[in-house]
Amino acid sequence: MNMTTLNRRMALGVGAAALGFAVSPLQAAEPESCETVRFAEVGWTDITATTALTSEVLEAMGYEPRIDTVSVPIAYQGLKNNDFDVFLGNWMPSMASISDPYIEDGDVDRLGANLEGAKYTLAVPQYVHDAGVTSVADLADHAEKFDSKVHGIEAGNDGNQLIQDMIDDDAFGLGDWQLVDSSEAGMLAELSARTPDESWMVFLGWEPHPMNTNFDIAYLSGADDYFGPNLGGATVYTNTRGGYAEECGNVGTLLENLEFTLTMENQLMGEIMDQGADPRDAARAYLQANPAVLETWLEGVNTREGEPALPAVKAALDIEG
Repeated sequence: MNMTTLNRRMALGVGAAALGFAVSPLQAAEPESCETVRFAEVGWTDITATTALTSEVLEAMGYEPRIDTVSVPIAYQGLKNNDFDVFLGNWMPSMASISDPYIEDGDVDRLGANLEGAKYTLAVPQYVHDAGVTSVADLADHAEKFDSKVHGIEAGNDGNQLIQDMIDDDAFGLGDWQLVDSSEAGMLAELSARTPDESWMVFLGWEPHPMNTNFDIAYLSGADDYFGPNLGGATVYTNTRGGYAEECGNVGTLLENLEFTLTMENQLMGEIMDQGADPRDAARAYLQANPAVLETWLEGVNTREGEPALPAVKAALDIEG
């Protein structure tokens, strides 16, 4: 077929669609450029997990996912420059200062929320919560049991800075307390050492993270002025380069449908972080064990070849039914 004939057929297809006539699957197909889906991944295990899940589904649909790990600023600059198509880790509101300028300029689109109910604030072992420490306002009354210390992660982390701000402000009577800079691993090792004999400890906690399944912990209320409302509540959104969901409509529908859960991400992060599982292997195993999530994700979605995606993805992932 020569280009003149192709152009005529494309024009006829556009005209037919405008008049309400049916357009053939070939005419309605995405551009070839949509076959490769380029993910920006920023080295956070929760986004590693969700990117792996989405990549497994896309590959089963006939697409070619590509994942590059970069810093957050580079991810957004890459979306603007058409170096990336998708970023699944727009934590809001904490990332507003980075993401919003790109979104306001139309260089990046914020699609639907892919995770609700994330949190980031101070936490204690459940046995401490059961003993009556349910709010940051209760900490000072039990300073001796806590050794007047709040355990954080690496120095310079934003959560550590918020803890230090509380101490500097003498908020909740914590003015003479000490922030213990450590690391994620160091803080959790301390928690692991203290829980067998139910020693008390207050620390920086967040979800999704395997700490929520590896330990019985509870989050403290009352720190809204520092960590934000709803226990430092956050919503994670899917971002794309500007116009991508319209240009690559089939992938765009999948991206709009994506919804993850705290339980899902906690499990996958634990397998990746604690057991050393390959992210794609862990993602595939999760989908095989929990195929019901595909019903929602693949509603209205086709394979790259235009066939219904759900049966094709199940077949590709060796899922029965």
